Amino acid sequence: MKILPTIIAALLAPAAIATAVDEVKPEGKKRDPEAMFKKMDTNADNTLTLEEFQVGKKDPDKAATNFGKRDKDGDGKVTLEEFKTMGKKKES
Repeated sequence: MKILPTIIAALLAPAAIATAVDEVKPEGKKRDPEAMFKKMDTNADNTLTLEEFQVGKKDPDKAATNFGKRDKDGDGKVTLEEFKTMGKKKES
């Protein structure tokens, strides 16, 4: 019976590695915010809910804080324009 967990781990390891490789962005290249937004917008309503925004995040609390910062109009949804502000510094 000890062999079964080993076999399962051996079968799942390549999938985990392939997923991790997909997440790595090429050196010096920026991610396309529109493509990221589209991927996160699972119901294709052109807005992100908190639930959609948190999917795949390591720290849901930090994601919720970031979501709140991006939701400029406070309607509980992040639009593409609000999403694009991520990572941009405020202009004074």
